[in-house]
Amino acid sequence: MIRLTAPRARRRLSLTPMIDVVFLLLVFFMLVARFGAEGGVRLDLAGAGGDAAYSGPPRLIDVLPDALRLNGAPRDLAGVVADLPRLMDDPLDIIVLRPRSGASVQRLLDVSEGLAQAGFARVVVVP
Repeated sequence: MIRLTAPRARRRLSLTPMIDVVFLLLVFFMLVARFGAEGGVRLDLAGAGGDAAYSGPPRLIDVLPDALRLNGAPRDLAGVVADLPRLMDDPLDIIVLRPRSGASVQRLLDVSEGLAQAGFARVVVVP
């Protein structure tokens, strides 16, 4: 005689192990992630409580979308870097960057980084 058993009830899939794995991955990535910037460009804003006053000849660099002007005269970045030492009494003198209409933040940062690589440490941004 053939004995037929009652059909087994299907087991429900448990999501608990999958949720555990997701939380473990979340904890892992939170622990190994680096928070904060490793490097950056320091820009001082004019009027932000700086302790040094501006002195000496003008060192105003207008940052345009596709060009630079040093005290109103068109220059490229290499020309600005070459002309700045004769306008400075001390390497720590303040250099003023003024972004003009249409200049992107990336362009401003590129100019600031180029000045920093040339050894000019004190750059102030004015609106």
